[in-house]
Amino acid sequence: MSSAKRPGTQGPGSHVADSHDLIRVHGARENNLKDVSIDLPKRRLTVFTGVSGSGKSSLVFNTIAAESQRLINETYSAFVQGFMPSLARPEVDVLDGLTTAIIVDQQRMGADPRSTVGTATDVNAMLRILFSRLGDPHIGPPSAYSFNTASVRASGAITVERGNKKAVKATFQRTGGMCTNCEGRGTVSDIDLTQLYDDSKSLAEGAFTIPGWKSDSQWTVQVYAQSGFVDPDKPIRDYTDRELRDFLYGEAVKVKVNGVNLTYEGLIPKIQKSFLSKDKEAMQPHIRAFVERAVTFTTCPECEGTRLSEGARSSRIGKISIADACAMEIRDLADWVRELAEPSVAPLLTALRDTLDSFVEIGLGYLSLDRPAGTLSGGEAQRVKMIRHLGSSLTDTTYVFDEPTVGLHPHDIQRMNDLLLRLRDKGNTVLVVEHKPEAIAIADHVVDLGPGAGTQGGTVCFEGTVAELRGSDTVTGRHLDDRAALKESVRKATGALEIRDARTHNLQGVDVDVPLGVLCVVTGVAGSGKSSLIHGSVPAGADVVSVDQSPIKGSRRSNPATYTGLLDPIRKAFAKANGVKPALFSANSEGACPTCNGAGVIYTDLAMMAGVATPCEDCEGKRFQPAVLEYRFGGRDISEVLAMSVDRAEEFFGAGEARTPAAHKILQRLSDVGLGYLTLGQPLTTLSGGERQRLKLATHMGEKGGVYVLDEPTTGLHLADVEQLLGLLDRLVDAGKSVIVIEHHQAVMAHADWIIDLGPGAGHDGGRIVFEGTPADLVADRSTLTGEHLAAYVGA
Repeated sequence: MSSAKRPGTQGPGSHVADSHDLIRVHGARENNLKDVSIDLPKRRLTVFTGVSGSGKSSLVFNTIAAESQRLINETYSAFVQGFMPSLARPEVDVLDGLTTAIIVDQQRMGADPRSTVGTATDVNAMLRILFSRLGDPHIGPPSAYSFNTASVRASGAITVERGNKKAVKATFQRTGGMCTNCEGRGTVSDIDLTQLYDDSKSLAEGAFTIPGWKSDSQWTVQVYAQSGFVDPDKPIRDYTDRELRDFLYGEAVKVKVNGVNLTYEGLIPKIQKSFLSKDKEAMQPHIRAFVERAVTFTTCPECEGTRLSEGARSSRIGKISIADACAMEIRDLADWVRELAEPSVAPLLTALRDTLDSFVEIGLGYLSLDRPAGTLSGGEAQRVKMIRHLGSSLTDTTYVFDEPTVGLHPHDIQRMNDLLLRLRDKGNTVLVVEHKPEAIAIADHVVDLGPGAGTQGGTVCFEGTVAELRGSDTVTGRHLDDRAALKESVRKATGALEIRDARTHNLQGVDVDVPLGVLCVVTGVAGSGKSSLIHGSVPAGADVVSVDQSPIKGSRRSNPATYTGLLDPIRKAFAKANGVKPALFSANSEGACPTCNGAGVIYTDLAMMAGVATPCEDCEGKRFQPAVLEYRFGGRDISEVLAMSVDRAEEFFGAGEARTPAAHKILQRLSDVGLGYLTLGQPLTTLSGGERQRLKLATHMGEKGGVYVLDEPTTGLHLADVEQLLGLLDRLVDAGKSVIVIEHHQAVMAHADWIIDLGPGAGHDGGRIVFEGTPADLVADRSTLTGEHLAAYVGA
């Protein structure tokens, strides 16, 4: 036998192809990264840690995952790339050894009112096919069971351009499953007209009370005033019946306003299109407040909230209609599908069973398919996105996760850890950005970024094993084994918020007194009814400040100064000191550099290739006209002020000739939540999830309210930042506020004055109060899952 070696090999088990076992990153400079170079092992679980804003997401998502996606997109033709998002190459010198990246992030799922858990995961599509094959009576194809598809009928003459042109009569019909009354939304709206206008005024006097509708300049208002259907100088209460009908319900027609052709339609259909067709959760806060005042949503009486037509509801498999199937908890639906034995649809049933079982396995068996996607928490949305990857046969893929334990009770974290390890053991590279010690503990390799946040971060402080991290002198290493101790004495309640017979979602007639004047933590496994109890039962009055998990929205023109309202007192101070208009000191208004329109950069669109942004040569990236930069306040121009950090600006506006109390107060709140390192003009698009959460909290702290409701404020926070958050919550309570926190983090539970624990399980197994009392009593009692985990956490 010949012993000759094949070309390119170095003996058994040392093929040259097997040498590519690392993802090499050299010279990464995205956002705040400072020339980071690092080698990551493939087919291992690597966890990235560090304080919020240290550069974890910049390295993992904006560099490694972004370049992988860009390279994959480049394999398609230019024609196909034209339909795909164009991605720029990250700021990095070398990226080597990349594999296909699958990103599972915390972005909230589609906020469209017609998007549900079922439509977002393709389960609805499979159910529709199942009912179109087995449903009795048979009502049509899969579209007949879809609440997003309306029934259509049409007939007429069409010309077929083939050979001799010939007009032929054709009819077209499509059967859809949409309820015609609510148009597939499941709810119908009733509008309170008193919230839309003041009927004692005329349109010319500014009768509209709708946000953004100003009589003097707003085009929408001018359409009504100059339409000819109503008298703009007559009070609305004096309109004739015909004028009122045209004003409120008029059909869409073209009218001329100041020589421009515009469309006029009645106020009610206009409001329905402008506000009611959008998801409330995605609206700006003041618009959402208006909609909640002006519109009452009630369950559609025709479809009873199922969104489906009568025909779709009448077709059944056994005794179950598609509406019944979508309303079941997913674990119950999985049991029902398992009982179906029909050889003609066997492949479909197998795929459906596997997907539903994945929901249960990942801890989401308590959801139902008809749950609106916009109501899922960040953690639930992320786990729903994981569903399609769990049974995948792909290997040698890079999975990138952004805090997969968000929204998970300590009891559920172990299950999530098992899933991450399973993905790794199939031969995949798993990259996880994480703060929880329980999730860091399973890592094969740890990368710690820091040492601080923002400009003080962006370097690799440590890489190695978890045991080596513990012994390191990094912020994460020092705090990894931190355990908040139970308080020796707790505050006494000054009153109580009574909740009686709460039945929102899965709550089972809950009666509870939420203590006021203390730090009260509401906890329980995911899906036990915490948010339903607090958000559904605590009245959203003038005295309640609610900080939920919805992400803050902002373009590259938005920054901490604009988002918090800080720029208003700064602009006024500059204007007063220089005797000019405040609008000059806004890069989005009169003071903007005319060349770049205040963006600071010139964007060049390159079609299917990534656009190029070059600094504006006229303003040198400062965003303002040169004339504006000549005006000074406290010795600084406006661009220099926006380049300051929060800490530096707090000092600047706190004393001396630049003293501005209104600005100083907002800066103090930003500093209180640990954002002292942020620059005032930093675009919101560059902030991390934890930074955005704290920016939102700082903004809400300025609202006057006696009761603060916080929904998982530790999301995106490092162990070191959690200590600062606890100090902030203490200061709020000591100032006479009542703080109610929905939270899973054991440090917050241990620090509480009072705990309300819901459970014992999720979905229909939850919705009950299983414990009320102090943290010490919960630890001593150990009668609930929370009690067991908290006792282990504090070492009791």
